[in-house]
Amino acid sequence: MKVTAKAHTNIALIKYWGKRDELLFLPTNSSLSITLDKFYTTTTVQFCTHLFEDVFVLNGYIASEAETLKITRFLDLIRGISGKNLFAMVKSTNKVPTAAGFASSASGFAALAAAATKAIGLDLGLKELSQIARQGSGSASRSIFGGFVEWQKGEKRDGTDSFAQPIHVDQDWNLSILSVLLTSKPKKVLSREGMKRTVETSPFYSAWLTEVEKDFLLAKEAIKKHDFEMLGTVTEANALKMHATTLGAVPPFMYWQGATIDVMEQVQELRSLGIQAYFTIDAGPNVKVICQQKDEQRVREALLAIPTVQNVYSSCPGPGVTYLSDSEQ
Repeated sequence: MKVTAKAHTNIALIKYWGKRDELLFLPTNSSLSITLDKFYTTTTVQFCTHLFEDVFVLNGYIASEAETLKITRFLDLIRGISGKNLFAMVKSTNKVPTAAGFASSASGFAALAAAATKAIGLDLGLKELSQIARQGSGSASRSIFGGFVEWQKGEKRDGTDSFAQPIHVDQDWNLSILSVLLTSKPKKVLSREGMKRTVETSPFYSAWLTEVEKDFLLAKEAIKKHDFEMLGTVTEANALKMHATTLGAVPPFMYWQGATIDVMEQVQELRSLGIQAYFTIDAGPNVKVICQQKDEQRVREALLAIPTVQNVYSSCPGPGVTYLSDSEQ
């Protein structure tokens, strides 16, 4: 059976930064995100009896051997669960700048998990799908769901209590998320590598683990209260704490560029003028700015006025994973 799934990327308001189990992708801390409607990945999977290896086509081109190996390892997990030893044709279209800190791996592995499990004949719930997506890319577990999503770190060694789930908001909250593109070049230190180096060598990492649990609870409280200032403040602070850990790693590294700081300063200037806007930065140089929809146009104009900004993409909270018919592709 051929199945196509679409999954949207997410931005972490409370960051996932560090694993307690590299093989199972079990995090050292719980995290919280918003799924975005702007960026997504569409993936079609078909398991075939005539294939002798997996074939991965990304954005219309045969993927590299290294990229295909990542897909094969993930499909091995699904083949193991299903008990079917079939290889697959995988075709993905990525509407996210790759490796630039816009979480392309989150939408990529969420869409692959949804399409591949259904194509091989598994009938899984969203919780189980989240657990499988997690083992391709940790943040992919959150892209299974729409809106605000929490990923509980869990405690069990087998990872059965580590999965994402939606955070329900009682009333509409008209938020805008502005993704500020400064560069689309792949970053020098990939997220997986940077995370591992920080966990193993940064003396600041133990402080991160203490602080992030507090931030996680504060963010959930802010969402429950519909308190945008509280949510924005903890979001911005948490991003700065995460990036501070990389400066203590051996060797040290940083994802920011000069343009990253330009955007951060502009956001702080907007706040001094009474406009509530807050930045967050994942593992890459590009910046995301959250604001309320009533302020979006003014924030957008201020960001585009920065000479080093290439583009600004506006998003709203987006949906969870969906399946597409042939006519919808």
